Amino acid sequence: MAAGASTSPGASPDLTPSQLDTLRGYGTEREIAAGDVLFAPGDATYDFNAIVEGKVGIYDGDRLIVEHGAPRFLGEMNLLVGGGVYLTARVTEPGRIIAVPPEALRRVLGQEPALSELILRVFLLRRSFLVGQGVGVRVIGSRFDPQTRRLIEFCSRTRLPHVWVDLERDPDSEALLRELDVPPEDTPVVIWGEHVLRNPSNAELADAVGLTVHYDAHGEAVDLLVVGAGPAGLAATVYGASEGLATTTVEMVAPGGQAGTSSRIENYLGFPAGLSGDELTARALVQSEKFGAHVVSPRQACGLRCEDGLFVLEVGQGEEVSARSVLIATGAQYRKLDIPGFDRDGVYYAATEMEAQRCANSEVAIVGGGNSAGQAAVFLAGRVRRVHLMCRRPSLAATMSRYLVDQVESDPRIVVHQCTEVREVCGGDDLDGIVVEDNRTGERRGLPATALFVFIGADPHTKWLRDVVALDEDGFVLTGRDLPPADDGRQPVLLETSVAGIFAAGDVRHQSIKRVASAVGEGSMAVRLVHDHLATRV
Repeated sequence: MAAGASTSPGASPDLTPSQLDTLRGYGTEREIAAGDVLFAPGDATYDFNAIVEGKVGIYDGDRLIVEHGAPRFLGEMNLLVGGGVYLTARVTEPGRIIAVPPEALRRVLGQEPALSELILRVFLLRRSFLVGQGVGVRVIGSRFDPQTRRLIEFCSRTRLPHVWVDLERDPDSEALLRELDVPPEDTPVVIWGEHVLRNPSNAELADAVGLTVHYDAHGEAVDLLVVGAGPAGLAATVYGASEGLATTTVEMVAPGGQAGTSSRIENYLGFPAGLSGDELTARALVQSEKFGAHVVSPRQACGLRCEDGLFVLEVGQGEEVSARSVLIATGAQYRKLDIPGFDRDGVYYAATEMEAQRCANSEVAIVGGGNSAGQAAVFLAGRVRRVHLMCRRPSLAATMSRYLVDQVESDPRIVVHQCTEVREVCGGDDLDGIVVEDNRTGERRGLPATALFVFIGADPHTKWLRDVVALDEDGFVLTGRDLPPADDGRQPVLLETSVAGIFAAGDVRHQSIKRVASAVGEGSMAVRLVHDHLATRV
């Protein structure tokens, strides 16, 4: 729940006397004795605790991670966005704390701007620290097993602290499986507290660790149903709820979308120092909750139909959501390279702290010429020995923002290979190189790399929509003037699909601009169009 200042600067700030007084207005001050446990694994949630006197240790089992004293506070991101408790907070020196219940903490975040900024920033820093500390969920499985890779990706996308025990590398893994009475064919296995899950689905894992948020509207239809919680979907969620619409958002994996995996977004308005996709997502989720929206995840959109004048979304596990209007913001899935050896460990679609730790001090390769590739190159350059950036065009300028081109070209640790495409991934158990080809001359050569990061675009998540709204030949949703007039002669408005009341925003939309700011703009703009549509139904 907490990180030590020595390991994560800024993650253990002192509260001022006035800030402590503010928290007293939201919580209860009480005595604590040595040995008291404030929270422990298995708890569904816990209080936000500000230490007035005394000390509290944060433990992973018997291992002390950090000890906090007055006037600091305890907690991390799972207090805001869900997820079970996986560490223990034990009092090591008696004193007093101010205990603020989770629901009261949300009021603090909504009503106390200075405290809100401090708490959110510290929680994000602590989660980033904990991701690399070997705590949380334990995944036991082979790197060659697609199901193992699925679970690892899910943990990474949800920023769930986890440890991966690779059956191919860990000499103690077989003994551990025997101890758990799990045959190798039943792997991957996930261990969470007392639970042993055999090859769980993403939804089952989310249920076990407390990440799942269920839909519960008592059968009532919402005003706005947002499908997808990337930047466009989150923007619509925040703006819709803030403007009085009953808003529910359904996300199939983890809020944030592709932007949520970005290490640094530097061209987003109002953040001159940049912000991570993680930070953007966390802030949006806090805002959406502040305004009363419901973000339900992980839930897969399975089908959409019109029934009695309402839209009904099937989200799996027997759940359905009814709505008066729908915004499709499902984004797109990572496109893969069709080359030999591609489907193996060491190929990634995001460059976060987790991936950077796995390939620290080595040479890595990146495929792509857009902003995502540029951001990954700049981020990784500070953590690996060398970055090889493959771009199939003769210049990065055509597809990458100028500020990123300047950063990439000025960094001596980044080597840009223009007019170059990857043809093969090499190595035995471990990826140890790639074969690239000059697309002008056909010349091939090898490059050393222990990891390959792929940012070559994406395909839309619209298979569930093929019989519902009009799509282009690539599966992107057609909107506005890309559609013919309706039978009554009315031209669909901007962002409106071929079905009145269903809108689309962000990467899922035909010819959308693939930028975070554009997606946020479309998501917020869609709310105005939803209001107009709902007004015609009165």
